Amino acid sequence: MSNQKTNLSKRQTLKTSAKFLSFALLLTEVDIAWGAKILGVRVWPSEDYTRVTLESDTPLPITQQILTNPDRLVVDVQGLELNPTLKDLVAKVKPNDPYISQVRVGQFQPGIVRLVFDLKEPIKPQLFTLDPVAEYNYRMVFDLYPTTPPDPLMALVRSSAKKETALEKSNEEIDLIAQFATKKEKELAKVPAAPVAQAIPETKELPAPAKYKRLITIAIDPGHGGEDPGAIGAAGSKEKHVVLAIAKRLKDKIEGEAYMRAFLTRDGDYFVPLHVRVQKARRVEADLFVSIHADAFIERNARGASVFALSQMGASSTTARWMANKENASDLIGGINIKTQDRQVANLLLDMSTTAQIKDSLQVGNSILKQIGGFAALHKPKVEQASFAVLKAPDIPSILVETAFISNPQEEARLNDDSYQDRIAEAILRGIKEYFSKNPPVARRVNS
Repeated sequence: MSNQKTNLSKRQTLKTSAKFLSFALLLTEVDIAWGAKILGVRVWPSEDYTRVTLESDTPLPITQQILTNPDRLVVDVQGLELNPTLKDLVAKVKPNDPYISQVRVGQFQPGIVRLVFDLKEPIKPQLFTLDPVAEYNYRMVFDLYPTTPPDPLMALVRSSAKKETALEKSNEEIDLIAQFATKKEKELAKVPAAPVAQAIPETKELPAPAKYKRLITIAIDPGHGGEDPGAIGAAGSKEKHVVLAIAKRLKDKIEGEAYMRAFLTRDGDYFVPLHVRVQKARRVEADLFVSIHADAFIERNARGASVFALSQMGASSTTARWMANKENASDLIGGINIKTQDRQVANLLLDMSTTAQIKDSLQVGNSILKQIGGFAALHKPKVEQASFAVLKAPDIPSILVETAFISNPQEEARLNDDSYQDRIAEAILRGIKEYFSKNPPVARRVNS
């Protein structure tokens, strides 16, 4: 009888423990679902798209719906209570945002926060989540793309129309001079041979007509941007800001050349995936792709500028391999929607790089490195090579310029100096001009 009582007591204890455990598990689930914290909200507007990011301490489910008349994007975030950080999102949308006129934030239901984005035009949204990486926790990303994407080539053609017309007029004048020279030569050929005592007057040789001359297009790629700050110096300088400033200086200098025009892969503080940078350069039919960065290394005394080209045979040094791996991680930090990537196109870009592209890249890289070495320290005296994803345009010479080590306090200060930025931009321009003086671009295809 006592054994029966003992067994009954044990069963009751087990049941009570099971109930308590179930209740504890239920509490844990409720705490996870309802105790999430929003750590930050960020908005990155650009002509390409506007990105909105919510960072939280736990992953949160999100749903979306598009409404029309007027155009709105409605996003519900579950497991969340409205807090001041979320309310800050309202003030982060600026009047010059291309796609969002305003955002409204409210507690739709207990545990569900609703975001309503009032839109300036119809959009194609991409909503996705990112796992923790680098300094970030969990991120919910809303990318708002226009239904009709901007055409970078048409924008470039419009902006350089006057320069194109001036160049065509210059070419016409060269052709007229050449035609006149040819006519003179034919007339002189018909003149009877003069007596020995009478020498034929010497005629100066006139320039031959240019077989083909057009604007040279340089794609300038300021590294990182938006969610991806790049390297950060000891004084807090962010690589993405420094390289954008240098890129804009280089663009202005290129625009000052009668036979060149420049295109920026990003002209503001927003993220552009690596493969999109390559696609943009190909879309504008660039003759050269120059990606601009500012080194960081584990040793703070590392110093000097570097130039990199693509390698099909592995990295030329351990440092080059380390640099390539660091730069290629940009997509993970900046945040790309893996589900929307066309894997076949991505794989094709990885395998299409040609020996000719690498040969040309080394030539222009050496020209630029020589110019930079005229006034600044070099990390390596020759162009290094590694498998940088951003250099894999198969038909465009592509280089990556590391302007200095932002991780070195002295060089960080130099990178923020207007004079140094200007000298770096000028050196890159001189290297480009030297390369194209020896390697003039070929004629465009008629159907391009």
